[in-house]
Parts: sequence; structure tokens; C-alpha cells
Amino acid sequence: MDKGNQTVITEFILMGFTDNPKMQFTLFIIFFLVYLVTIIGNLGMILLICAEPHLHNPMYFFLGNLSFADLCNSSAIAPKMLLDFYAETKKISYNGCIMQLLVFALFANVECLLLALMAYDRYVAICNPLLYSIIMSKRTCQELMTVAYFIGVVNATINTSCTFRLSFCRSNIINHFFCDEPPLLILSCSDTYISEIVIFAFVGCIEGISIGMILVSYAYILGTVLRMHSAEGRYKAFSTCASHLTAVGIYHGTILFMYFRPSSSYSMDQDKWASLFYTVVIPMLNPLIYSLRNKEVKDAVSKSLGRIRTSLELINNSVSDVPSSITLCFICEYQYLFKIEV
Repeated sequence: MDKGNQTVITEFILMGFTDNPKMQFTLFIIFFLVYLVTIIGNLGMILLICAEPHLHNPMYFFLGNLSFADLCNSSAIAPKMLLDFYAETKKISYNGCIMQLLVFALFANVECLLLALMAYDRYVAICNPLLYSIIMSKRTCQELMTVAYFIGVVNATINTSCTFRLSFCRSNIINHFFCDEPPLLILSCSDTYISEIVIFAFVGCIEGISIGMILVSYAYILGTVLRMHSAEGRYKAFSTCASHLTAVGIYHGTILFMYFRPSSSYSMDQDKWASLFYTVVIPMLNPLIYSLRNKEVKDAVSKSLGRIRTSLELINNSVSDVPSSITLCFICEYQYLFKIEV
């Protein structure tokens, strides 16, 4: 195509989910609550891990980083999505689109690798418990996280570069709620074959390494657990892996559905909802999965709530403080709902 006839695109328009005002209001309320729970859950998990000394171990070091990745990943997408429900024109600048894709790809890659590192951590803890503190030292964990972020930055930079090296001249309307690779490739008037191959190769490499590491780790874990003579020991080993396996199944199941299926089954409207799941819903679910199914986290929450409750009781005994009483009621209700004893 003659480049002289191409219009330089300086901004994109995101179509979002619907133009129906009533539907937009309903979706805004739902996604706002989801994002609010995401912020509270992940930020609360990070603060809890930092505040409780008995959670200062490799497993929770990785879990804290997972919460950070979820928080950043969701924050790269959700605020703009929420604003667009009431924006007259759902515009995003060209550079803003680049940054959104770059940040999303970075933390999606980091989360993918983190799930693999968490599987390796469980393998060492169950299969080599006597060497656990030596193998998974603080320095080793920090180095593994550094490698994960380095790979994430490199992969995100390559994928974003491959997407935005293309020319966009057909239209600037993206049939999506954020700047993702598939809808951008559809808009391009350049030959996308090389970009698609490179993106698929790098995404496939990260996904393959992560899933391979998880499968190998759990194969060894399963072998070790089956050799245990104690039923209580087997139950304890499996229970420590249950939360992680749940998170892995949800996350990788969605990624495989999105990027590794026949092109004949590709539907942009269908993919919007799949994308919504792993960009907005999964970051909300992860802290809930790890808190509701993890005894150590529940115990840490119990201790923290106990300290807050004691402080509020002291305040109530000395000063008539209605807001403190209301907060105390909420804490008691939280303990009742989640069966947490203080």
C-alpha cells in the first residue's frame, strides 16, 4: 500500500461492551465493585504478608508478588474501562495504547512465571523439606523474582514492538475494551504474518515454560505424597497445594482458550468476555482463593483483626466513639462469615 495515502493515526477509539445506557450502568456498578474488591484484597494481602512475621517465607514472598502483579494488571485495564462507560467518545491516545498493552503484557508474563515459581516452591517444600531453607533462601527467591521481571519486560517489549511497528490506516476503532494484540492486528493494513509468528512464539515460550514447570513439579509432589504412610501427612501436603492448583487452573485455562485455539473459532465479541475474565476477574479471585483456603493466611487475618478489635474496644471504653463501634461490628461480622476465631 502506498504510504503516501495512509492517514497517521494518533488515537484509537475503544468500542467497549455495549452502547445501551442501562446496560452500561449495570456493567459499571458490577465492574466497579469487582475492581474495588481487587484493590482491597490484593493490597490487604500485601500488607498482611509484610506485617505478619510468620508469613515471611518463600511461599508468601511469591504470593505477595502475585498480589502486586494482579493489582498492577487490573489497574492497567479497569480504570480506563470504567471511565469509558460514561465517556462520550471512548478515546485512548496512540502512546496511551502502547503503554496500556506494555504494562498489561509485562504483569501478565510475570504472573505466568510466578505461578511456575510457586509450584517449584511447593515441590521443594514437600519433596526436600530438610533442604527447603537452604534451596529457597531469601537471596534465591529475590534472584528468581528478578529473572521473572526481566523476562516479563523483554517479552512485553518485544510483543508491543511487534504490534506497533505495523501501520494502522484502515480504522482507529478497536472492537475491544482495552488495547490488546488480537484486535490491533486486525486493524493493521500491514502484513501481520511476521508479527503474529513472533508474538505467538514468545507467548508460547512463556506459557510452555510455566506449564511445563508446574506439571513437572506436581508430578514429583504427587509421587512423594503417594509414598507417605500417614493419611494426615498426605492431606496436609495436598491442602497446601489446593489454592495454587485452583489459581493455576483458572489462569492458564483462560490463557490457553484465548491464544491457543484454531483461528476458525475466533470471535472478537466472545474474546472480550474471556479477556475480561483474566484482566479483571482473576485478579479479584486470587486473594480470595489464597485467603479462604489457606489456614496460615486465615490465622494471620485473625491475629490482625484481633489486634484491631482490641484497639477499638480500648477506644470505646475510654471515649464514646460511634464510628469505632460500627467498625467493630463489621469486624465481628467478618469473623462470623469466614469462621475466623480471635
